[in-house]
Amino acid sequence: MASTVNINEMADVIMQGLTEYAELAADDMKEAVKHASTTVRKEIKANAPEDTGKYAKSWAAKKVRETSQTLTMVVHSKNRYQLAHLLEYGHAKRNGGRVEGRAHIAPAEQQGIRQLQEEIERALGG
Repeated sequence: MASTVNINEMADVIMQGLTEYAELAADDMKEAVKHASTTVRKEIKANAPEDTGKYAKSWAAKKVRETSQTLTMVVHSKNRYQLAHLLEYGHAKRNGGRVEGRAHIAPAEQQGIRQLQEEIERALGG
């Protein structure tokens, strides 16, 4: 729908259109961040080493901060965070020797990054 705009009002109309686009883009990006953090959490849970299963169940995605333009999420182990580094990279045994690490966090992170990039490109039409 075309409308006639006075040359003196053109800057205001352009600015209004850009503001609307920025708000829509921010909402799309927030949704992409939520989806990516959920994917990372699910991947870590699925690939985590299992002894009792408590470590895998401890992973959660949590909103840290949200403003009108940004959303910050963190994926973390709620109560078994001390084990994450040891299980990811391996550790020494008490009586000698080593336990090999089992990468389960880094691959999930890389998949989350790829998913976030794809969703943002799709949302912004790129």
